[in-house]
Amino acid sequence: MEDRGRITVVPGLLAGKPTIRGLRISVEQILRALAAGVPEAELLQEYPELEAEDIRAVLAYAADRVAEEKVFPIAGSTA
Repeated sequence: MEDRGRITVVPGLLAGKPTIRGLRISVEQILRALAAGVPEAELLQEYPELEAEDIRAVLAYAADRVAEEKVFPIAGSTA
């Protein structure tokens, strides 16, 4: 999934957090809403400038960030 152009970081906008197309809608805001069970249709209604492709780009962006994450075991840890 190509999120280029849909997920943007604009210095000074929302403290430099990733946003959707430079709007005042953060990736985090949409992810948290989805995680809380807010349906996509409700998000699209609540944010008229939001598009279904933006939501898919948010999910792809989050998946890419998780894919980059590295976890290192700590000596003596049982977790």
